[in-house]
Amino acid sequence: MVQDVLFDASRLLSRTERSAPTGVDRVCLAYAEWLIEHPVYRMTPVRARKDQLARVDNDWFRQRLTELRTRWTGPGAVSELNSEARSLFDALNSPASNTSVIGHAPEESPQAGKKPKRVWKQYFRSRRIAAPPPARAYINVGHTSLNTPDILTSLAHGGIERIIMVHDLIPVTHPEFCRPGDGAKHKRRMENVLRHASRVIVNSHYTAGELRRFAAHSNLTAPPIDVAHLGLERTFDSRTAIRPAHPYFLHVGTIEARKNLAFLLTVWRRLQETMGAETPRLVLVGRYGWENEAVLDHLQRSPNLRGLVHQAENLPDCALSALMRGARAMVAPSSVEGFDLPAVEASAMGVPLIASDIAAHRELVPHARLIDPLDGLGWLSALEDWTRNPPVAPPYSAPDWERHFNVVQDRVLSSSGGAPA
Repeated sequence: MVQDVLFDASRLLSRTERSAPTGVDRVCLAYAEWLIEHPVYRMTPVRARKDQLARVDNDWFRQRLTELRTRWTGPGAVSELNSEARSLFDALNSPASNTSVIGHAPEESPQAGKKPKRVWKQYFRSRRIAAPPPARAYINVGHTSLNTPDILTSLAHGGIERIIMVHDLIPVTHPEFCRPGDGAKHKRRMENVLRHASRVIVNSHYTAGELRRFAAHSNLTAPPIDVAHLGLERTFDSRTAIRPAHPYFLHVGTIEARKNLAFLLTVWRRLQETMGAETPRLVLVGRYGWENEAVLDHLQRSPNLRGLVHQAENLPDCALSALMRGARAMVAPSSVEGFDLPAVEASAMGVPLIASDIAAHRELVPHARLIDPLDGLGWLSALEDWTRNPPVAPPYSAPDWERHFNVVQDRVLSSSGGAPA
């Protein structure tokens, strides 16, 4: 029997022109594709519009998903990559490059008053609905549409189960790493989730613990919480790798304060002072986020890092896969994470990993070389050791989307009256 499911597409629709996804974007796309392919669930895409739901044209939305998948996956061959990716690969392949490949720095004052064209397209392809259409459940995995309780309460009045994914509580627990005001905004989101969600999916036991602590601190009763580790993109199965002229280490993720990259660049400067011509390269892949001034200062002004550190964004999956496979190791020095998808992806591909000794890494990548995120000498020693002595990654059983969606189908949706496996 076909069962209708409302899928909140707000985040994906805001990404329709983005050339590379974040981790949360990948989760949203995976859920949309799973629902489209499911033999029982029939997806109706909706989006938030002035604290009410709007129905999105189904055919148009499916076309946008196809476009996003094609753009984010990228061409099948590294030789077909865009100029930014080719410049980075050329620099890594060059035995005597003294110039760093650095992406565009963020604009200090972006043009105000201009709404991107994609936002208006969404309005033309969606229409307000007075009440949510009949459905078994509403699924929201993008941290959107939660700033007020209005949408969730209207769904509850319609007898529709509200299934929400919580990726992390970092703006609440570590507001110093986020934009001013983000902590209060995320606190409201989490309170609305705790008060009005039927069930909550989280990406790790660490996130589940943080949510339960927040609920207790707020004197709220948490709905049932299910842990389902995130899966990996099929495109990362590619065996393509680059063959660099010098060993390099790779970091993938938004360039923002909690990623601890200013610390990593300080370590790299000291590495250059101690290793000289043997110093490995460092590649940072990710767009600029919040509080990145210290990183920019290192990248743009440090003579010791010139030709050693590269930064790029907007790389498709085929380029990321090749970079991971060619790296001496991945580095993940974050101060805090809810999941850390790139660290798990690298481990699944057999790429050695040096990671910060934090709760999420101990849960998800316990095989990694774990070092305190403030231990500069420990990081310096590990990087020098692995540059001179290539490591071998131990066997790793990676989470996958099949197991994730088994949890969603068998425990979450079935408990809400959904289809059995």
